[in-house]
Amino acid sequence: MTTFALRTASPAKTRAEAVVVGVLPDGVLAPGAEDVAAAYGRKLAGLLATIGVKGAPGEVAKVPTSGTIASPLLVLVGLGADPGPDDVRRAAGNAARAVTNAASVALALPADTPELVRAVIEGYRLGGYAFTTYKSKPATPTTPAEIVVLTPAARRGEVTAAVEPAQVVADAVLAARDWVNTPPADLTPPAFADAIAAAVKATNKGLAKGAARVKAEVLDEERLAELGCGGLLAVGGGSAAPPRLVELSYSPKDAVAHVALVGKGITFDSGGLWIKPAASMATMKEDMAGAAAVVQATLAAARLGLPVRISAYAALAENMVGEAAMRPGDVLTTYGGTTVEVTNTDAEGRLVLADALDRAVEAAPDVVVDIATLTGHMALALGDRIAGVMGDDTVVAEVLAASAAAGEDAWPMPIPEAMDERIHSSTVADLAQYDGIRWGGGLFAAAFLREFTGGLPWAHLDIAGPTFNKGGPTGHLATGATGYGVATLVEWLRSRAAGAPAPAASGPA
Repeated sequence: MTTFALRTASPAKTRAEAVVVGVLPDGVLAPGAEDVAAAYGRKLAGLLATIGVKGAPGEVAKVPTSGTIASPLLVLVGLGADPGPDDVRRAAGNAARAVTNAASVALALPADTPELVRAVIEGYRLGGYAFTTYKSKPATPTTPAEIVVLTPAARRGEVTAAVEPAQVVADAVLAARDWVNTPPADLTPPAFADAIAAAVKATNKGLAKGAARVKAEVLDEERLAELGCGGLLAVGGGSAAPPRLVELSYSPKDAVAHVALVGKGITFDSGGLWIKPAASMATMKEDMAGAAAVVQATLAAARLGLPVRISAYAALAENMVGEAAMRPGDVLTTYGGTTVEVTNTDAEGRLVLADALDRAVEAAPDVVVDIATLTGHMALALGDRIAGVMGDDTVVAEVLAASAAAGEDAWPMPIPEAMDERIHSSTVADLAQYDGIRWGGGLFAAAFLREFTGGLPWAHLDIAGPTFNKGGPTGHLATGATGYGVATLVEWLRSRAAGAPAPAASGPA
């Protein structure tokens, strides 16, 4: 097991098997590496020029030190100009993949504030992630046994206090990645519900005596039918694996707020009778990422002992083509009694979220946040790295500020008044699930979800773009599942625990 420690030691004198330093665009080493720069002296500029390191983000170079410093290997990572926590997090992730056979690593990146220390630890752990569960001959583990963050602030209380939260967030993100990367045949709704229950049990076992525990209740298809959860039952009707609704509760005695988290958990999305093109189905195991984020954020809050009551709902179903699959033209009734005309079986996420949001409202929280890989429209609008955030202005601002602090890009999107007319356009039911108009589909979906929030303060995160990295690893993002949303939700919960909403943000994180 890898251990992390903070030390004030000189990066030039440490005997770690590898030392990681940052490089700025002007060809000088970043703060934290001054002793290494002094050890190389005038030779440093020539060395950087020879190996072509200019300090640009994404650059990585490994240099044998030949005794110039105590460590045998120097790892240079580009930071870009005026690096902040996001730049440091990405650089640390790049370094983790570059150091493949070292038993100990010293990270001499900028780390003189709690935010930077968190970025270094999170970046290194997340960047070194690989999903090898199904490899018959997985590569020999190369994670160092010891990772030391070198910082002159190592003895400051607020800096040392940043280590545990960084570890907790990294654990939660990595666990979410594992779930999202698991093949859909092995993570059906019942199997996912079992995995959540096991994760809750493991988390509770690790909590200190007297700490508030997380409680889990799994509602199976029979219970869902008794309750009248028509959305979940309709979406899951075409699958041999029946739907589940997993409800988590975390209720610390000193809670200063009560929040509800709702996550979409479509374990595989074929599109139903509106069958997806083959290429679009290739990564549809990712469609449960919202549920994974909600569960892992709740468990992280319990590990951190945050004084926030959390009611969390993971709506799990598999959208398949079967003899009981829902049809275009069907009308279903959600848990709260709203009738919905189904016109597109590939717009299933909003249907399972409708039941879960109804249940969340019934718990009477102060605020509701839902997260879902909801619409391809949002990915078209914002690309594959940025989530869209919609809802009440105040809650949206809080979530955007949390995403900025967590290093996850997000952007505010509107819910225009015209969408209200569109979602009420059905002639046979209270709401139209889909209206066939090509434009603004992500905004339509958000307006639809708003109908199930009971007028409570609410924000909706559409993470269809950034939840799965189809390209090569970059920064702290591995290929495949990114775990997007976990860090943002934990940061938002921490801001709520502090008793004050986070400041407004107006652009990408």
